Amino acid sequence: MRNAAQEGHINVLYELIQNDQCVLEHIDHVPFLDTPLHVAVSAGNIEFMMEMMNLKPTFARKLNQAGFSPMHLALQNHKTQAVLRLLRFDKGLVCVKGREVLTPLHRVVQNGNVDFLIKFLETVFHLAIKNDRFEAFQVLVGWLIRSRHEAANRWEKELLSWADIDGNTVLLIAASGNRPRVC
Repeated sequence: MRNAAQEGHINVLYELIQNDQCVLEHIDHVPFLDTPLHVAVSAGNIEFMMEMMNLKPTFARKLNQAGFSPMHLALQNHKTQAVLRLLRFDKGLVCVKGREVLTPLHRVVQNGNVDFLIKFLETVFHLAIKNDRFEAFQVLVGWLIRSRHEAANRWEKELLSWADIDGNTVLLIAASGNRPRVC
C-alpha cells in the first residue's frame, strides 16, 4: 500500500482492496500511522490522494506517529496543490491539532506563508458564519479592520468576497442563513 501511495498507482490500490476488502479499515484502526493518504500527500500524488480521501475520508484528520495530519505534511513538504485540494475537501482541516497542539493554521502563521494564510482565513470566516458564531466573526472582522499590514486592503477584499467550493461568499451564507447581524 505504501508503494502504491508513494508512486500514485491507483490500480494497485484497488487490487489491494480486492485482495482484502477491509485493508483500509485495518489501517484506520491503528491510532497513529502514516496512512496511504499521508504517504500520497508527502509524495505529491494528487490523484491518489483524492481517491484515498474519497474512499476513506477519516484519514484526512488522522495523525501519524510524528503527530502530523496530511495537511501538516502537505505544508511541510511545500505541496501547494495538495494543501489546496485538502482545503477544498474539508475546510475544518486547518484546525486539526497535531504535534505540540499546533494546527495547520498555526504552522502557516509560523512560516509566514501569506498566500496560505489568506486561504486559511477565508476558510475560518466561512466556518464562523456557517456555524452561527457571530462573536467569532466579529473578532475576525475587527482584526481585519485594525490590521496595519501593507496587504490589509487586499486581505479584506479577498477574505470577505471569497467564494467557497459551492460558490458562496460570507455575505451570501449570512443572508441565506437569516443572519442579519453579519449582513
